[in-house]
Amino acid sequence: MPKMKTKSSAKKRFKVLGGGGVKRGHAFKRHILTKKTTKTKRQLRGTSMVDATNMNSVRAMLPYA
Repeated sequence: MPKMKTKSSAKKRFKVLGGGGVKRGHAFKRHILTKKTTKTKRQLRGTSMVDATNMNSVRAMLPYA
């Protein structure tokens, strides 16, 4: 049986942690930042975890993670 392919976009965006969780960055922080408030931009810093409702699709994109 052939190897399964990892989605190249997913391996750049997600990091799988030791406990099984998946770390992700926040969206809406790349451009058009002048109309966003300082509070919004501050809260988009850093990383967060992938929600359980999206975990199946992330696991399908990263079969060997």
